[in-house]
Amino acid sequence: MNQQGTQQQAAISRVTTGMRVVDATGMEVGTVDLVQRGDPIAVTVQTPTADPGSSLDELIESAAVEEPDVPADLAARLLRSGYLKVSTELARTGAVYVLADRIATVTGDQVRLDVAAAELPAEE
Repeated sequence: MNQQGTQQQAAISRVTTGMRVVDATGMEVGTVDLVQRGDPIAVTVQTPTADPGSSLDELIESAAVEEPDVPADLAARLLRSGYLKVSTELARTGAVYVLADRIATVTGDQVRLDVAAAELPAEE
């Protein structure tokens, strides 16, 4: 893991659920609902097989897509880098996701981001 990746994991390891999240401008985003550390070898979303009738595969696939609830390409990035799920009133769905590399600082009970809240992907 490179130095930047190590710093990201160190920052995310200090985050706990219930912490306040503020964006780069100091605006309150919400509170941390879920902390997921990065997995550099995270499995990317698999393409469907030729057999659409196998209900066990469908069940496994539907169970595996619970978090993060975002498009597949973004989900793969979130799983590899690590992410926070933040409960917020700023998103229609009530939650946004924060990539680990968007965490600027973690102090006390606050997580400060290096990006504006408007740029955070919302839960689908």
